[in-house]
Amino acid sequence: MLEVNDIHTYYGDAYVLQGLSLKLEQGQILGLLGRNGVGKTTLVNSIVGFNPPRRGSVVFKGEEISRQSSFETVRSGMGLVPQGRRVFPTLGVEENLLVAERSPERHGWTLERVYALFPRLHERRNQRAKTLSGGEQQMLAIGRALMTNPDCLIMDEPSEGLAPIIIQGLWEAIGKLKEQGLSILLVEQSAHLALKLVDYVHVMSKGQVVYSGTPQNLLANEQIKSSYLGI
Repeated sequence: MLEVNDIHTYYGDAYVLQGLSLKLEQGQILGLLGRNGVGKTTLVNSIVGFNPPRRGSVVFKGEEISRQSSFETVRSGMGLVPQGRRVFPTLGVEENLLVAERSPERHGWTLERVYALFPRLHERRNQRAKTLSGGEQQMLAIGRALMTNPDCLIMDEPSEGLAPIIIQGLWEAIGKLKEQGLSILLVEQSAHLALKLVDYVHVMSKGQVVYSGTPQNLLANEQIKSSYLGI
């Protein structure tokens, strides 16, 4: 579904991603873990097209996309749930969803289906997004991405700043997306949350992947957990 091959990404003169590679298989949830500042969001920006890599390639469904603009990447089937939600604050809930709507013929995501996944959004459908709680805004950000009917969904720190009971509901929803076969790249700082969902995991440090393996193997590796995840 998605291949990142030896990418090198900069912010000005700052060398952030230093030869990073990963592969997301069809129907898989791939976890990307690491502490703050290691380059996780830079990787997301490189994939989506906000900050393209200077070297290396990003291949999505067999097509090179590393020189595409972000709207072309989304049009090709990449959905993004950005860090910090970034909903449109002055638009209503339903307006936020409809503004991202693309043909449901791809995967069948409609307003009704998003509301079935997140009933709270249906209850709040006429409220402005800025009046929602953090958890409701995160539901809206996920629902908005699903309305693009993506083949692949990138989720950047979806648990950030949320209460445990809200996170539990979100994780149940992501689990349902997994059951439906959606390919997901889950970027998380919280390892114990991510490892409940992912099929395979990469750990990042200083712009590189320093560990790759199954959730079970990572849980058993005390050195990696201590050195790179603070566990």
